[in-house]
Amino acid sequence: MTEAKPDTEASVDPHAGSTHRTLRGWVFWPAAAIALVFIAFALLFPSAAEAAFGTLQTAIVSAFNWYYVLIAAFFVVFALTMGFSRFGRIKLGADDDEPEFSTMSWFALLFAAGMGIGLVFYGVSEPLSHFASPRPGVEGTETELAQQAMSQTFLHWGVHAWSIYVVLGLALAYAFHRRKRPRTIRWALEPILGARLVQGAWGNAIDVAALVGTLFGVATSLGLGVIQISAGLEFLNVVPTTIVSQAILIGIITGFVLFSVLSGVGRGMKWLSNINLVLAGLLMLFLLFVGPTEFLLRDVVQSIGNYIQNFIGLSFTVSAYSGEAGVAWQGAWTAFYWGWWISWAPFVGIFIARISRGRTVREFVTGVILVPTLVGILWFTVLGGSAIYAELTGSATFVGEDGTVDVSTALFQLLETVPGSAILTVGFLILIGIFFITSADSGALVMSMIATGGEETPPRWTRIFFTLATSVIALALLIAGGLTALQTAAISIALPFSLVLLAICWATVVAFRREIKAYDRVQRARFRDQIGEHYGLEVEEANQRGIFGLPAWWRQRRASATDADGS
Repeated sequence: MTEAKPDTEASVDPHAGSTHRTLRGWVFWPAAAIALVFIAFALLFPSAAEAAFGTLQTAIVSAFNWYYVLIAAFFVVFALTMGFSRFGRIKLGADDDEPEFSTMSWFALLFAAGMGIGLVFYGVSEPLSHFASPRPGVEGTETELAQQAMSQTFLHWGVHAWSIYVVLGLALAYAFHRRKRPRTIRWALEPILGARLVQGAWGNAIDVAALVGTLFGVATSLGLGVIQISAGLEFLNVVPTTIVSQAILIGIITGFVLFSVLSGVGRGMKWLSNINLVLAGLLMLFLLFVGPTEFLLRDVVQSIGNYIQNFIGLSFTVSAYSGEAGVAWQGAWTAFYWGWWISWAPFVGIFIARISRGRTVREFVTGVILVPTLVGILWFTVLGGSAIYAELTGSATFVGEDGTVDVSTALFQLLETVPGSAILTVGFLILIGIFFITSADSGALVMSMIATGGEETPPRWTRIFFTLATSVIALALLIAGGLTALQTAAISIALPFSLVLLAICWATVVAFRREIKAYDRVQRARFRDQIGEHYGLEVEEANQRGIFGLPAWWRQRRASATDADGS
């Protein structure tokens, strides 16, 4: 395809993506102010903050639950349309660019983006929770509830989540690699705003929204990681779970993150990420083979079929007939997840855009949605399926007397039922800890890139600031309500940024239509050059006879009739 050219209406800031270290004051300071005000409120008035978070979550879910569900479904349709329409052949890079990574390496990196603290935290607890306390309105036998639990979990971690990432990742990959724009979110909206507005107040507002969303999204993940690490240490009778112990954990792990930031050991972080992926794979395979292997393999096949069969119905479920119980359930699960994924979109979007140079739009959409979804399905089937199998067979129970599941300790309760439980527990704690370090480090890098206008090597002090801010926000959320506060933060931040994502969908369509239109013009020009002077004569004759669009046999019949009449 012909390479898209920059807009001529305004020039791009030459310093926006250079190594000249300049801070975008209208991006950094508003985002920093929002973070500092939130931290001060949560730490100085924890009781008031906890009450406010609970009220805010209920209000948002009650009023906008339908909106979150609708836009998540829309993003799925949008992503698939981009990938499997005419737009799918557009290359994310120059026409002669080859993929930067081999297909297998690219898949592995996509797996790295999707495999994080959340999967470890919810791997056992979510399927088990849906089994023990189904969505209001869902009824059936134990086996029916078990199947529903797996499908509901796949909905939250599958196609919808990665379609949200596709929306931003695709727009950024096109801007970065084909249009050679700086690596910030604002340039995804250049097709509808123009370069002049993108570099002004509108662009600043977009980057502030992306920066704050990423800050609270990463903090939510770190908060979940701390909850599970502290629960694991208490389960091993090492340290009881208290706010003090959680604060100490945050401090220790933040120290490792700061060491990475200050030393600039990029290779070390890459090495840690690769080790963590191998460790996660080994832990999952161990549980697969020491657990009910045959059942789990059958379960993964059947659950995929059930997920596909009920995909549309699940996608639009808002618990409309379930009253307050339905609202509460949506806020704790589906609305929370859609908000969490939206708040993570800048972080993951920049990452997958960075590694996708040279891919076509169709390859990008297929790979980003399919591979992480299948990996997630396998992960939840092995961990969650093992726990549900134990409940169904009576070999173990992880559900409390009140019918609830302790989401922070469910993983360790499962590990206690398999050989080598102590070693496995330590392994999972290491897994969470490294995810904590790599997520905070890479999150600080992405936020620093946004705050500096797209610099690939932003100043270290900005990375230090965002590392500390993320850690303190995670602590503030834990003090001001724990898991409920984490969920409220994700849902609240996602509300304004979802409008940015909708605008990005529009901008992507505009950009791709321009690209296709330009490509078609070039193709027609080449066709005219090839047939030379005959092109104009054939077009004129066809217009006179009015036979454009008619079948060949009808054109021949018309031509024969004309010759017979002597005309």
